Amino acid sequence: MTSYQLATFLAANPAAIACELTSVRGSSPREAGTFMLVGPRDNFGTIGGGALEYMVIDHARRLLSQGRGEGVMDVPLGPEIGQCCGGRVEVLLRFADADLRAELVERLAAEDAGAPHVYVFGAGHVGRVLAQIMALMPVRLEVIDTRRDELGLLPPGVAQRLVAMPEAVVRAAPAGSAFVIVTHDHALDFLIADEALRRGDAAYVGMVGSKSKRAKFSNWFLGQGGTGEALDKLILPIGAQGLGDKRPAVIAALAAAEIMVHIGEREASAGQVSAPSELGVASGF
Repeated sequence: MTSYQLATFLAANPAAIACELTSVRGSSPREAGTFMLVGPRDNFGTIGGGALEYMVIDHARRLLSQGRGEGVMDVPLGPEIGQCCGGRVEVLLRFADADLRAELVERLAAEDAGAPHVYVFGAGHVGRVLAQIMALMPVRLEVIDTRRDELGLLPPGVAQRLVAMPEAVVRAAPAGSAFVIVTHDHALDFLIADEALRRGDAAYVGMVGSKSKRAKFSNWFLGQGGTGEALDKLILPIGAQGLGDKRPAVIAALAAAEIMVHIGEREASAGQVSAPSELGVASGF
């Protein structure tokens, strides 16, 4: 989730309780610091789901109905609540006043800024579904297209950019970015992939297509002076996973998993710790 989504939730819920795991002993679905927000009817984020989360939501809504602003829960995650984690958690519940709301939005904005960049080139059938999925991931997503009408079909809140030369976006992207190429034009695909592979610092470069498209691109790329080492980093087709399913939604779902694996591997090899989000936060308030 993003700071934009949090701000949207808070605007729709003038009264809400922030619920944070302040202590975790033994096994637990989430780490200490994970938080969620509970409104009268809606929730934002998760502290792990299951019986624990239902208990916390129920208690938070009782606090709201009673006009109370704070509470603490000490919950064993064992058979007594129908969970088998075996640990024990402490949950702090606090009314989300103006100061706390501002703090949470600011925190998520900082996390948004530090998240890896994912550029999806193409807002067609695959690109739109991929954007829906990646919008749920802890990344900075942007969809690029040369067609205004296609960008208009993207889900609300997805960052988008209408450009005449998408390959220029690749040149300006920060190191460690992921580039997903699903445009309507093979020639444009080639130009974008060429720019991405020549950088040498991308976390992921993937292109929608087939084995024959890969062969054509390979010949063209090497003919343009590209190296075999750079070419080996191209994922084409994206989201294959041996399934051979060509439905846009399936391709997008498999590609999303593929992208996150590559981002995670890069962060692990660099010794980085994944930036926390409100769905798995290691940052208390």
